Amino acid sequence: MAGRFMTAWPSDLDAIVVNAAGCGSALKEYGRWLDDDAAGAFAGKVRDISEVLVERELPLGPLGETVTYHDACHLAHGQKIKAEPRQLLKRIPGLELVELPDSDLCCGSAGVYNLLEPGIADALGRQKVERIRETAARTVVAGNPGCLMQIARHCRAQGLEVAVTHPVSLLARALREP
Repeated sequence: MAGRFMTAWPSDLDAIVVNAAGCGSALKEYGRWLDDDAAGAFAGKVRDISEVLVERELPLGPLGETVTYHDACHLAHGQKIKAEPRQLLKRIPGLELVELPDSDLCCGSAGVYNLLEPGIADALGRQKVERIRETAARTVVAGNPGCLMQIARHCRAQGLEVAVTHPVSLLARALREP
């Protein structure tokens, strides 16, 4: 399937930009999985959206919010990307970024882990919400859809009223016309 997926993309692309940490992590593994030059070249073009945006000047206006950032496992551990999302968030005027204790501890989503091991996933989700509560942030940011769903579900279940969003959505809200 990976081989077929690669052929769907033009070979002359400079980059393949992904905004879902789990997907990006998998695509970056194609070279290792398939062990051929074409797969290695394809994998070498895959970049997380935060890697691309951190290199750009963005016309950002103020957002008066207190946010905390959860390190999605596939982004922090799989792709080794931790600084870039934080750097982007810190560029938003008026935004206060409060570090999340145990930010890189899994929220319990882990791909389909929350479906295969719901007991352990629920315990991790509850623990993540406890750490979020400690920050007093009103917005939680994470770069993976599975994390966003898991965190939002557990926040609702524990009565913690916070917005849960992707970093790009927050950046989009802060963008102003150049």
